[in-house]
Amino acid sequence: MGPWITLAGHLGAFIGQMTDEAVKAINILYDGQVSEMNLNALNCAVVAGIMKRANPDVNMVSAPVVAREKGIQISTTNQDKSGVFDGYVKVTVVTEKRERSIAGTVFSDGKPRFIQIKGINIEAEVGAHMLYTTNNDVPGIIGTLGQTLGANDVNIANFTLGRSTAKGEAIALLYIDGPLPEKALKDLRDTGLFKQVKELEFEVA
Repeated sequence: MGPWITLAGHLGAFIGQMTDEAVKAINILYDGQVSEMNLNALNCAVVAGIMKRANPDVNMVSAPVVAREKGIQISTTNQDKSGVFDGYVKVTVVTEKRERSIAGTVFSDGKPRFIQIKGINIEAEVGAHMLYTTNNDVPGIIGTLGQTLGANDVNIANFTLGRSTAKGEAIALLYIDGPLPEKALKDLRDTGLFKQVKELEFEVA
């Protein structure tokens, strides 16, 4: 259970940091082997991860209580293995403006991975400090990211890309060695190439 609890927390933390508006509902899908685990514990880890941004002191015990007090609807779905992974978890958050989803799994090495964001397939290791960007799929994005971060003395540990279709929506998720300087964020935004530039942090042992 340990790695899956960690994964659930990371999935919640990703969505929590990406979502600025009030959350109305949290939908959690459990696929394959994970659907037979202690889903209550996994639910609590997801909800705590989502709520930590607004409530840093929240934990797995208090998070469901706080969510109920805020009127957030929490639902779960279980299904048999449906893809290439033996099991995965997908979290979708609903707000007044949008739905946002992310999925992840635990590999045989025991490490959680993000495997889908916004319906776009990826395979990203989770680090303490990460950078998430969205853009149109055009040439030069990889070079711009590398050059801009290098100019700001930011070292990239892992670099993952995904896209919906050729020339369609694309995302990048970078695992970096330390906190991202504000200047690096500004420099990336100032290129005009990115729809979204977001620094993310995760509790990684």
